[in-house]
Amino acid sequence: MPGRSRSRLPRPTLAEEMAFWRRGCENVAGLDEAGRGAWAGPVVAAAVILPPDPKGLRRRLAGVRDSKTLTPEQREALFPEILRIARGVGIGMASPEEIDALGIVPATRLAMLRALKALPISPEALIVDALTLPVPLPQRVLFQADARCLSAAAASIVAKAARDRWMVEMDRIYPGYGFAGHKGYGTPAHRRALQAHGPSPIHRRSFAPVRSPSLL
Repeated sequence: MPGRSRSRLPRPTLAEEMAFWRRGCENVAGLDEAGRGAWAGPVVAAAVILPPDPKGLRRRLAGVRDSKTLTPEQREALFPEILRIARGVGIGMASPEEIDALGIVPATRLAMLRALKALPISPEALIVDALTLPVPLPQRVLFQADARCLSAAAASIVAKAARDRWMVEMDRIYPGYGFAGHKGYGTPAHRRALQAHGPSPIHRRSFAPVRSPSLL
């Protein structure tokens, strides 16, 4: 279960961040997203710039891991701590309409670019989970960056916690779909709600399960 085996998982390190710090790039933004595979709601990205303080960060952010390995309670506890410690945090999203119009990968890039724009300070280098971004900055693109790099792991927690809060609010606006529980992801309960009520305004109409819920 998420969180139960967290202590046995390798901790994300600062190796990639330190490589940039040694090159004179102090403001290194780690980026990750949440909601890429959901049937409803936005894709949300976060950018987190940590201070160049390896010893302090390892101690103060010892619980930070890839958000998928944490419980909701652990993410909610770490979210404000990341905000306190980080030099800068930016959050961006792409709407269901943008996902339908652009496709999920371009929409994810768009959310990441908006997260960068929302940072209170300008990044000098990026560590990005899986995707390259069209910006004139040095980039380290890594698969599973959220499990490997501390700044990307922190970004994964911020993105996931922010998106979960948004989906809980949508549950109040669009009752009957169970958004507060499944957060828009594909579950049997979500499928039954789609079959009973049809798509809501925040469903991704380009996704096959939303177009044809009876196929699941």
